[in-house]
Amino acid sequence: MGKRGGLIRNRIRDLREQVGGMTQQELADAVGITRQTVNAIEANKYSPSLEVAFEIARVFKRPLEQVFQYAEQ
Repeated sequence: MGKRGGLIRNRIRDLREQVGGMTQQELADAVGITRQTVNAIEANKYSPSLEVAFEIARVFKRPLEQVFQYAEQ
């Protein structure tokens, strides 16, 4: 089976700013993950589980595809 090229990008940093400057720690607490995990997701160094991705979208009251995008490489 071949390796599929792609990358999940996100708008978390922008969305945190739009809701009044939410910190990474505040988002982490709302979702139930660590601040370091939020940082890694924002930096596109880590792709969250589907459950975590939905929780992040829920915090921002946005559909999943407005928070995360899959881009072909």
